[in-house]
Amino acid sequence: MGEDKDLKKPSRSRRDWEDDTLKKHLDKHPEWKEDFITTSSVPINRLYSPDDIKDFEYLKDLNFPSQYPYTRGVQPTMYRGKLWTMRMFSGFGTAEESNERYKYLLEHGETGLSVAFDFPTLYGFDTDHPMAKGEFGKCGVAISSLKDMEILFSGIPIDKITTSMTINGPAAILWAMYIVNAEKQGFSKDQIGGTIQNDILKEYIAQKSYIFPPEPSMRLIVDTFEYGYKHVPKWNTISISGYHIREAGSTAVQELAFTLADGLAYVEEAINRGLDVDDFAPRLSFFFNAHNDLFEEVAKYRAARRIWAREMKERFKAKNPRSWWLRFHTQTAGCALTAQQPENNIVRVTIQALAAILGGTQSLHTNSMDEALALPSAKAVRIALRTQQILAHESGVANTIDPVGGSYFIETLTNQMEEETYKYFDKIDALGGVIPAIEKGFFQKEIANASYLYQKEIEKKKRTVVGVNDYVLDEPLRIELLKMDPEGEMRQINRLKELRAKRDNKKATESLDTLKNKAEGNENLMPYIIDCVSAYCTLGEITDVFRNVFGEYKEEPIY
Repeated sequence: MGEDKDLKKPSRSRRDWEDDTLKKHLDKHPEWKEDFITTSSVPINRLYSPDDIKDFEYLKDLNFPSQYPYTRGVQPTMYRGKLWTMRMFSGFGTAEESNERYKYLLEHGETGLSVAFDFPTLYGFDTDHPMAKGEFGKCGVAISSLKDMEILFSGIPIDKITTSMTINGPAAILWAMYIVNAEKQGFSKDQIGGTIQNDILKEYIAQKSYIFPPEPSMRLIVDTFEYGYKHVPKWNTISISGYHIREAGSTAVQELAFTLADGLAYVEEAINRGLDVDDFAPRLSFFFNAHNDLFEEVAKYRAARRIWAREMKERFKAKNPRSWWLRFHTQTAGCALTAQQPENNIVRVTIQALAAILGGTQSLHTNSMDEALALPSAKAVRIALRTQQILAHESGVANTIDPVGGSYFIETLTNQMEEETYKYFDKIDALGGVIPAIEKGFFQKEIANASYLYQKEIEKKKRTVVGVNDYVLDEPLRIELLKMDPEGEMRQINRLKELRAKRDNKKATESLDTLKNKAEGNENLMPYIIDCVSAYCTLGEITDVFRNVFGEYKEEPIY
């Protein structure tokens, strides 16, 4: 039998293919000659091949899931062993209304709770404070005291389910409320699990719901690290958040770089306090955005794990492999939702959720189709939860670990995301670190520029947003939106009045005085915050103690 001459032909590179195959087409269509797609964080080629990954790490060291540097995941079985936690971000109006929503979601298959707080709570104001007027319950639930926390989790098995709380400036106070409520229900500190976001650096960078200056804010965060590993060992005492950085308009690379830089700054602060890295690092967690560019998002998560593992092992000399793990929650992109044709958001959220799953997320929140217009209705939030369940049980995406691993495109993009992140690390280090970079407006300017360019691309139709700048319909909105109890705010204010009248005010005053004295010193403040909460001191009263001792942060205008 004759030898097949084609088998002896050398393999062709991507450039050979482009030169031979595309030339005749490109001559006819000059608009195709652009080498890259530039609407992503990094340039995207027409085609990827083995030429792009000659130093492919898997071929060198057979990197598998659960093996350093965890590019392919931190767990050896991933979703074959356990699905991601389906944790829908929920909360609105009063504690009673939000409690009802939590029970509704648990009945429909949610596997973890996630608390959204209203803006007065985020800023440490009680509902009856003048600054809270007009903002009650609009972007989350109002929690002003331990009494509200008791109502919020009434009838919910908090020993069997984990709870994430998106709270930052007053995070230590809300965490104390959760701990005390759990103990009042008969559960010890070592039985409860969950996460407090507790990430103040990204507040200065992006979301802006800061209260105190950076130094005392970092003190409170390290206090929670220390108290957590000693007394609440199943709790993640921080969720280092890129989500809000992305929502403010950053690129995927900026989200990745700025988030990891914040995380490294927290580790440095805790070590400088004298904490052992392997005591607190296993309970550090992350929170990322899932935006529309499917492959870019997958590469972002894979690069994040690799960078974090390397930095924890090599820079901070952590010895416990769990200290090297980057575990993360994902939420689909709120800023990608459109008020126009809101049903289209179901498709967007599905793509974004798929990216998070392909990237190996540990828990996931899917936004509801109506959230560009209001807080989600019960029907919309059920569809969002069903989206995760369909992906989990019908798509096959959970059947194998890192199903995109080995893709020429994904591996190249992962490498590029890593390279660009280290370039940002160099810029931040040159400015003196994260806090000096915040004070100089570096992060804020980078995000503002990225956001401006993104909007210009939409306006010039370089970037298509279906239903907004193309495929537009001129028809009235037909969707039923959530309606909150109009009497809820007054009921909350009356509850506060009753609480202040019936509590032991002598004990409350003594607890606040002790907290003030300790805040003026150097002790860990968590035990004294817990004492205040147990005495039914309100969120506003405790936050005011810190305002008086620490002062309030005022951002310098940036032009």
